[in-house]
Amino acid sequence: MYSNKAVAQWVEEMAKLTKPDKIVWLDGSDEERIRLTEEAVSTGEIKYLNQEKYPGCLYHRTAKNDVARVEHLTFICSRKEEDAGPTNNWMVPAEAYERAGKIFDGSMRGRTMYVIPYIMGVKGSPFSKVGIELTDSIYVVLNMRIMTTMGKEAMEQLGDSDYFVKGLHSKADLNVDRRYIMHFPEDYTIWSVGSGYGGNVLLGKKCFSLRIASHMAREEGWLAEHMLILGIEDPQGKVSYVAAAFPSACGKTNLAMLIPPLALKGYKAWTVGDDIAWMRIGEDGRLWAINPEAGFFGVVPGTNSKTNPNALIAASKNTIYTNVLEGPDGTIWWEGLDQDPPAQGIDWKGDPWTPESGTPGAHPNSRFTAPAEQCPSISPEWRNPKGVPISALIFGGRRARVAPLVYQSFNWQHGVFVGATMASETTAAATGEVGVVRRDPMAMLPFCGYHMGDYWQHWLDMGKKIPNPPKIFHVNWFRTDENGKFLWPGFGENLRVLNWIISRCEGNGEATESPIGYIPKADALNLEGLDLPAGTIESLLDVDREVWKDELAGQLPFFEKFGDKLPKEIKDEHQATLDRLNR
Repeated sequence: MYSNKAVAQWVEEMAKLTKPDKIVWLDGSDEERIRLTEEAVSTGEIKYLNQEKYPGCLYHRTAKNDVARVEHLTFICSRKEEDAGPTNNWMVPAEAYERAGKIFDGSMRGRTMYVIPYIMGVKGSPFSKVGIELTDSIYVVLNMRIMTTMGKEAMEQLGDSDYFVKGLHSKADLNVDRRYIMHFPEDYTIWSVGSGYGGNVLLGKKCFSLRIASHMAREEGWLAEHMLILGIEDPQGKVSYVAAAFPSACGKTNLAMLIPPLALKGYKAWTVGDDIAWMRIGEDGRLWAINPEAGFFGVVPGTNSKTNPNALIAASKNTIYTNVLEGPDGTIWWEGLDQDPPAQGIDWKGDPWTPESGTPGAHPNSRFTAPAEQCPSISPEWRNPKGVPISALIFGGRRARVAPLVYQSFNWQHGVFVGATMASETTAAATGEVGVVRRDPMAMLPFCGYHMGDYWQHWLDMGKKIPNPPKIFHVNWFRTDENGKFLWPGFGENLRVLNWIISRCEGNGEATESPIGYIPKADALNLEGLDLPAGTIESLLDVDREVWKDELAGQLPFFEKFGDKLPKEIKDEHQATLDRLNR
């Protein structure tokens, strides 16, 4: 047990509530990992995979009703409803503590409570924050070992301080009617009960690093964002860093682990982070970013040697696989893997499966939890306590006709408007309805821990405080022709767009002014070695004024949700864009 009085007192209070048979304080040692793994294997909570083919890899299957984040059961329990805003579920803190408390009461009886001290970020970094998660799941413990800096180092950083994020988790009875993910921003507290699935129970991830951290960031003057961080090294050895936000199913992880195309010789891409960026103003007046996580919690289906070979290598050892297909002899398979499925296996539900079953072997949201240091493209700077300097912020959408391949905002305020109006269109595979626009500002809609209008205002305020702010861009890899075929090849070829973005940040890169921002001239993108049909690049960069007028009209109902909290600057930018389109 550690000596911090505030921690000891809180653990004692939570133990009185949950009533575990015993309490184990974790130190993060390798001996501890081996011991807990053996224990979880003996109870069937996890399985060893074939250790010759997948050294150090484990398999876990969640309950059938517990396979994804549960946004309708996720609450921001701020003291005032207006502080949660219209895009979050809200509950009075006292009611939330009482309602979840009834489920927590005795939920660990017959179980062990594990005390997980952890750091989001690098030990000793001015960016880093300490959290403590209490859980009755070894699966959670083993995942948190990969995703965070865990154990003794965290308690050393905390010292005697009482400034830590309190996280309480219990699987309870895994009943979906008794499942809540509660966030108490003013108390720096997270209560998660009734789930055993990653995003709901690895409390350092979305719960702390985005929902609670976004609240902290507003109070303390920094940004906690749902962004990848990527370094691009040119043939002369100069590295420029970008941070980018994308809604789901827009290729975020693939971009974070980009492999340059053969035609662009001498370029390298360096992964700093694939999901979350904490950004602060540096002494030099630039915005500096760290990835607060130590691992990747990635979606497995569709990952293969063509779409994301770096992710495949990162997850080839010391990785926890959740809800993929179990093949014979401790092997695994998933849809989209570029190898034939096994003749028979056990699917994510635990049922016998064959390729003729007609159902997915791996759940569409099945996951790998892999140490980031195993990624071949991991940046030499990824654990630098100072972070990396950000040249460009990129917002991405999935639009068939509206957004061009890339454009640059006119300034920071306009860039905030571009991020606030980010959207993706649903595909037939997702909902059966094609082209339904889903607005996801800065890709933070499910993750902002306070009112979205106040969040936009915080972005606007930050722009006034950063002496040398990054330039802001929007990309869209998904523009289609009249037959619905993608015009741009995407994947590694996206480096060509990133190179134009970086050149713009350096004061170069030719562009034309359009009503929505600066568009590259057709010959400004290096297309060497890329065989695109005639007229394709012009189609990719075209701005259709009538389509954009419809887009601006479609933004208004979304903005109306925010009432008086919608910043005047956002309204001004909307009107200014409309005025430019009408000229």
